[in-house]
Amino acid sequence: MPKPAINNLQHIPGWQQQLAQAVTDPAELLELLQIEPEQFPGFSEACQHFSLKVPRDYIAKMTVGDINDPLLKQVMATALELEPATGYHADPTGDLDAMPVPGLLHKYQGRALLITTGACAIHCRYCFRRHFPYADNHSSHNNWHQAIQYLEQHTDISEIILSGGDPLVLSDHKLSELIHQLSNIPHIRRLRIHSRLPIVLPERITNELCHILSQNRLRTSLVIHANHAQEITEAETQVLNRLNDVGITLLNQSVLLKDINDSYQTLVDLSERLYEARVLPYYLHALDPVQGAAHFDVKESHAMMLIKQMRAVLPGYLVPRLVREIPGKNSKISVNEL
Repeated sequence: MPKPAINNLQHIPGWQQQLAQAVTDPAELLELLQIEPEQFPGFSEACQHFSLKVPRDYIAKMTVGDINDPLLKQVMATALELEPATGYHADPTGDLDAMPVPGLLHKYQGRALLITTGACAIHCRYCFRRHFPYADNHSSHNNWHQAIQYLEQHTDISEIILSGGDPLVLSDHKLSELIHQLSNIPHIRRLRIHSRLPIVLPERITNELCHILSQNRLRTSLVIHANHAQEITEAETQVLNRLNDVGITLLNQSVLLKDINDSYQTLVDLSERLYEARVLPYYLHALDPVQGAAHFDVKESHAMMLIKQMRAVLPGYLVPRLVREIPGKNSKISVNEL
């Protein structure tokens, strides 16, 4: 039987050090997992278009020698990314057309999304922003004032969403300063943060971060991103419980990915594991048609069958809503509404 890779890896204390020492060389990743490079042809060229990045603790949850490990397949570059696919675009969700000021997306009534950074702790190969021009279009620490001014002027916005990249890659100081500025806008009542870090770098959830997120007047929710139950070990469960204990509402969004989580039992196991960690399933996203990710796509008929199977065995609150984002629509659309 394959053994977990955790014994092969050296523990690195501190979330910033973990982030700095993430694996960026696909050959090193394969060596750690004792997998021959020939199993992933074309990875070097694929990484020239979208680099590899994965924290070592996340690698530790993968299985040595298993080329089909569901976590490995989310992050490992492959020649499949280089194959052209009709209907797949660099900006599949229309972000660039919904940006009134740098880094601020205003697509939907009552809420806006702030792209706080272009940095992530992990590079997921299916990322819908893998081609996003962050250098020109994120609201950096130096020009948040443009976004803040826009939010102050639009009194219909009651919720602000922090995204990226990953907003929890920001330092405590920068994150605290941004939340303080947002909380000073009277008509903003809710803060939502989208982050993969509680799953891929749980050390980031420190007592200081919990204090920053909980000690402000905004009603705060954290939408994490887990696609497979294997991603949620005791370490992730503990930090999610810590966030819950300080009053943060925890939701999860997943992406439906071919040969990773496109089975009924895998999704049921994920929902059960999330609930054990006090997280409610929220969205199951149909793949956004981004260039380089067509090999992850799952047919909508299969996706709808999976949801039907989940409803047969799970309570409604553990069945995520199957959605797709379509540019120009005023909200995410349930797949069965298309």
